[in-house]
Amino acid sequence: MLLIGNLDNRRTAGLQEARKQAGMSPAHMLSYGQLLHTWREGGSLAELVQANSPAPLIRLDAPGEDWDVERGLLQLGALDFKESGDTMHDLKRSARRVRSDLSSSSQKIGQETFSAEASLRLEQQWGRIYAPAQWFRGWKTFLNRAAQEAREVWPDVQFWNDPAEIGLMFDKRECQLHLAQHGIPVPPLLPSSQPINCWEILREAMNVSQMHRVFVKLACGSGASGVVAYQINPRTGEEIAVTTVGMEIFQGQTVFYNEGKLQRYTRHNEIRILMDWLCAEGAQIERWMPKAALNQRVYDVRQLVAAGQAGHAVMRLSRTPITNLHLRNERMLPAEAGLDELHMSMIQKAAQDTMMTFPDSWSAGIDVLLTNGMNPRTYVLDVNPFGDLLYRVKHQGMSPYEWEMKLLRKEEPVKHA
Repeated sequence: MLLIGNLDNRRTAGLQEARKQAGMSPAHMLSYGQLLHTWREGGSLAELVQANSPAPLIRLDAPGEDWDVERGLLQLGALDFKESGDTMHDLKRSARRVRSDLSSSSQKIGQETFSAEASLRLEQQWGRIYAPAQWFRGWKTFLNRAAQEAREVWPDVQFWNDPAEIGLMFDKRECQLHLAQHGIPVPPLLPSSQPINCWEILREAMNVSQMHRVFVKLACGSGASGVVAYQINPRTGEEIAVTTVGMEIFQGQTVFYNEGKLQRYTRHNEIRILMDWLCAEGAQIERWMPKAALNQRVYDVRQLVAAGQAGHAVMRLSRTPITNLHLRNERMLPAEAGLDELHMSMIQKAAQDTMMTFPDSWSAGIDVLLTNGMNPRTYVLDVNPFGDLLYRVKHQGMSPYEWEMKLLRKEEPVKHA
């Protein structure tokens, strides 16, 4: 196996340890940083691998938690944008920022952009969300180029998860449309007669459709980054936005960052800035579905699927609309919560059916909600191609990585679905 990931990362370490426990040889490691640097120097993947070796199984792991890699992907996104025909003049114009106090601003936030050179010079501000649309362009460019170069080296190469399908899973807008087209139940989109690229159009769409509670999600965000639970009172016009996104003025412009705890915005100008930014960067906007509850806490379930089989499952419980575990929400095993076999079967089926729509991918973590009421239904909220990093949960006595290695040993070459 060739593992493309970040060195000294918890994912990399966990997977290598599972291979060791299974008596398998360590995966050959290629870091994102090494490959990005090689590309900047004019090289290719072929210079970093043994081209005369048998075609490997390639696992692309999560690229996050490494600042140099983040900058490299931003640079790829900038280059990609230039190649698409947009001029730097357009980029600069689209990157205008609010330069006044948050509470008094009436200017519209645009999409943030950095030139390729500037991307590599960026100094990290901890938690700041840098140019997410540009980052995603860079990530898709990386996936496409890595796949192309790997297939040039090894025409018969196999991927753990196909790079094109990883890109599809990452884009919440495209992914939810893809699932809906395959008959997978997903929360309904907010209907609109025009693209929703700012707060005004968002509010108009909510008013026209009478959908007064929505989730607005950064299209390429993960781990609750850029997720807002937004509701309006149609009678008074009052609005509330609950989110992990913080905002502040830095060097004359509004910057956005991930908070470690939820923020609750009620002031119109703040909500408008937040929504303008999300919509400009690209957002999935869907109905805020009522989730089933346990002891006054709503919950959803992260269900791992590998090789078509449902494995580890973790319930995520919260007294707020956002249930992600890194926000110190409570985790619980379905058996501990008393979730019965019927409901678990519904969740597992929804997750397995979801994976069947990605025929060239082998595993993912699927977030599934059950609606409340006597006859609950399932809805798929998110598909995470790197969703096998689950702590303190066993299936058949094994951790997620150990279970995946067991399946892999049985099924090489990999059968995706």
